[in-house]
Amino acid sequence: MNITELESEKLEKAANMLKAIAHPMRIAILSFLEGDTKLTVTEIHERLGIEQSTTSHHLGILKDKGVLCSQRDGKNTFYFLKHESLSKLVDCIGQCTCSE
Repeated sequence: MNITELESEKLEKAANMLKAIAHPMRIAILSFLEGDTKLTVTEIHERLGIEQSTTSHHLGILKDKGVLCSQRDGKNTFYFLKHESLSKLVDCIGQCTCSE
């Protein structure tokens, strides 16, 4: 598929998703959720080593822009990648930032 085949609305959605991902903590969140992994806010904030409220803020942005989904199970809400193919983006970022 090339750019001329993409609709303007899809391009806008893709740009908004990339903007949402473009933060070091959010990239880290995506890396934690690779491979069909589902984690709670608590599990994610402990891995990041930041406040739970800050983690919730980042998760909200990623969910709002269509990057993540959530599923409630009792008292816990689990977050996971909306599209497993986003794992490829995280892999690409990792490879592109390796020292030469």
